[in-house]
Amino acid sequence: MSPLFRPQAGISHTDDQPDANIAVIDVVSVPRVDRWRIYHRLQELKIPCWCLPDGSLHVKVQNGTGALLLRSVVQQFVASRPEMVNWLERCWDADRMG
Repeated sequence: MSPLFRPQAGISHTDDQPDANIAVIDVVSVPRVDRWRIYHRLQELKIPCWCLPDGSLHVKVQNGTGALLLRSVVQQFVASRPEMVNWLERCWDADRMG
């Protein structure tokens, strides 16, 4: 898992099965101002999340789609421009091949 994310102890990761266990993930290594922006974007996407007084952001990931959305939102705020350009070019390449 990315160093940005740390699963809480004792909670397993999930797949797309609706009755599977739910993972709660701490988002770490993100500047506090970005945590609030990430929090608000996740709220817009209806992904359960909350911030604690220590500034940490906790996200409830209920399935694989939620995990992908979480990764995508966090990457928008923490990835460098070259990383984002590389990702976009890979998407374009995949689209041309598909």
